[in-house]
This record gives sequence, structure tokens and C-alpha cells, in this order.
Amino acid sequence: MAKFFIDRPIFAIALSLIIVFTGIISGFNLPIAQYPNITKPQIEVSTTYVGANSTTVEESIAQAVEQKVNGVENMRDMRSTSTNTGGYTLDVYFNLEKNGDIASVEVQNRVDQAKASLPSEVTSYGVTTTKKSSQTIMYFVLTSPGGTYDSMFLKAYAASNVVDPVKRVKGVSSVDEYGPEYSMRVELKPDLMAKEGITVSDVQNAIQTQNIQAPVGSIGSRPTKNDQEFKYSASAQGRLKTPEEFGNIIVRASDGSILKLKDIAKVYEGARMDTPLSYFLDEGKGGESVTYPVALTTDANALDTVAEIKKVLADAETRFPPDMKLVIASDKTQFVRESLIKVAHTFVEALILVLIVVYVFLGNFRATMVPMLAIPVSLVGTFAAFQVLGFSINTLSMFAMILAIGLVVDDAIVVVEAVEHHIQDTGLSPREATYRAMKEVSGPVVAIA
Repeated sequence: MAKFFIDRPIFAIALSLIIVFTGIISGFNLPIAQYPNITKPQIEVSTTYVGANSTTVEESIAQAVEQKVNGVENMRDMRSTSTNTGGYTLDVYFNLEKNGDIASVEVQNRVDQAKASLPSEVTSYGVTTTKKSSQTIMYFVLTSPGGTYDSMFLKAYAASNVVDPVKRVKGVSSVDEYGPEYSMRVELKPDLMAKEGITVSDVQNAIQTQNIQAPVGSIGSRPTKNDQEFKYSASAQGRLKTPEEFGNIIVRASDGSILKLKDIAKVYEGARMDTPLSYFLDEGKGGESVTYPVALTTDANALDTVAEIKKVLADAETRFPPDMKLVIASDKTQFVRESLIKVAHTFVEALILVLIVVYVFLGNFRATMVPMLAIPVSLVGTFAAFQVLGFSINTLSMFAMILAIGLVVDDAIVVVEAVEHHIQDTGLSPREATYRAMKEVSGPVVAIA
């Protein structure tokens, strides 16, 4: 192998240039992260059984879902949480070789099989299956320092004006939210209900039957007579939206009188009881807030993605109403950037020290240039292998490349010293000396590497 390249120096130079340019191109396309992605795939199944305690959630949801999900291919383990506010969360962990997208589909299929065994209140609320990412790279907070807006308004405003544009940024996996969920609150009055002989089930049934979206059809469509000239699309009021509309729900009308929901309850908009409120203080001022953690995909370039997210947030902030503020609460790319800069400085320092040490011991500038040329060819070309193997540029991989400088220099010094020995001591020509040197040291060079 060595003789082949020695006899064809132009080919060897061209191949080295190809390796360098391929490595440079690959380096610009590699994902940048703080650490390599070695976390096992995690799929989360979540739902809520409104009004149920943890025991009820365990018996009616957890058992049905976990029996179906258990046994998914390459599943490692799973953990579930049932709360006294009706919340249920199941985290399913898989082995590292499992593809996260395929795992999400397989878990979703198992959950669909379990839905037939779940209470109707749970299926109507919805059971979500999501692929969780551990690469949460930043947190941003939407707040109202003067208290003009509550967290529900902030959350509703951000849903369409802030969160959606951020989700469209290349490299963003998910944007979660920590804030209260909107709900229509119905506070029943037990004394009035007892007076009217109304139960909680009566109220629940009235809301469910009158707060629906039903197709009405059309007037004049088939199977009417052929001489029908006009056809009209009919529509009716769908789901209720305002407290007034909910208050006008008819709970009872069997005895000739009409009893509406507002007669036995207080109806208003508010946050769900099981969702906490958060507050954010900035320069001594603070108010209700909503926090948004942003997670990246495994192949995302953290620095470029966060930079693009900040541009999107800055653009959205120009359209904010008065007394609404967006704050970057945490940005992990600052540490990533500083770490990579530090590693780059160490890389340059290592090159300089190697240059000095090699020149001092070899005493020949031309011989010193051999390891200096071998280093960029070897290290820059490594980026091409990174892309093929799915690696990322991170603090660990960069540290490994710094350590590899020593291996490359050791190999180069062994070869150069052997060639110099045959040129000076045996009087061979450079080509013949190189032949003989490579024949002697090929084994040790491979062993050093």
C-alpha cells in the first residue's frame, strides 16, 4: 500500500486534497451540540380524567394503557404517574438502537387499541403520544411586567404569534409550555340544586348534549323532486364559546318551566384547577408568565438553530402590545459556544507546541513540515467520517481530535526519522529510503494508531 502512493505522488497529493475538501464541506453540515446524543428514545403518553383521583386514574386508565403498551419491540422499561388532579403520564423507554419515530408510531398503535377500554370522558379529552427530546437547548418566557395581562391571555397570544413561528424553525423538535390551561369554569351552587332537585349528573348531561358540533345538512337536496330549483345549506350553533352561552344551557324543561345553568351555577372563564400559575421577576417588576422550553432534533446545529429562533422571537416582539415582554431565561448554546472556542484554542496551542517540539528534536525544518501537513489532512478529513457515522461536533469529539494530534505526530515522527536515517547513514536516495523506511515501520505505525 505504501509503495503504491510513493510511486504516485501526484495521486497521493490529489487524494489528500480531496480528503481535506470533503472534510471541510462535511464540517459545515455537521450538527453542533454540547455532548453526543446517547440518550435512549423516550415516548410519553399523557391524558387527563377530569375530576378523578389517583386511584381512579390508576384503575381506569393506567391498567388498560400499560397492558397494551407493554411488550413493544425493543422496549427497555416504562414508568407511569397518576395524580389526584386526574392527570396520567406514561414514559416508555427504548434501547439505544431503536428509532424514535418508529417507536412513537408503535406506541401510538398500542394506545389506540387501549382506547376502547378507557372512560368516554378520557377519550373525549384526548390521549396524546409524543416523542420526548432530552436536548432542551433554551427557555424563553412571555410575561406582563405591569400585570396588564394574565397568563391565559399570554398563552393564547403566544400560541399563534410566537410558538408557531418557532416550531417552523429548522432543527426544532418541540416547543412545550408551562402555564395554565384555559377552561370554562362552572361552580355549582348546592343549595339551589337541592331546591330544584338537580344532580351533578343532570348538569353534566346537559352540557354534553348541548355543547356539540353537529352537521345539520341542507334544504332542497336529494331525494327531493327534480323540479326543486334551490338548495340551501343549513347551519346551527355549534360549540359554545362564551360564559353567557354556557349559562343559557337548559338543564331542565320537563315541567313546563325552563331551568338554565346560570340559575344554579356561576359560569366564568378561568384556568383549570390542576394547572399551576407561574410568575417572572425582571428588574424588580413581575407578573404572571408562561415558560416555553425548546428542544432540538438530534441532527440539529444548536448554534444555528438558536440563532434563528432568536431572530424569530425578535421579529415577533416588534408586534407585541404594550406591557408584554419576552425574556430568554436560559440559553445553553452560550456554554456550547464557549466550550468549542476553548477547545479550538487548545487545538491551536497543541499545534504550536508540536511544531516547536518536533523542530527542536529533528533539527530540520523540512522534516518538521511533514507532521504539520499530516495533521490537517487527518483531522479535517475526520469530519467526513463524522457525517457518514452520524456523529456531531461536540466537546467530547473535539477533545478526542486533540488527543489524536499526538497519535498523528507520533506516526509522522517515526516515519520521518526512519527516512532520515536511511538517507544519512546508508546513502540511499529519498525514494529508496522511503521504500525501506515504510517497509520497516509500517507495523509500528499501525500499532501506535
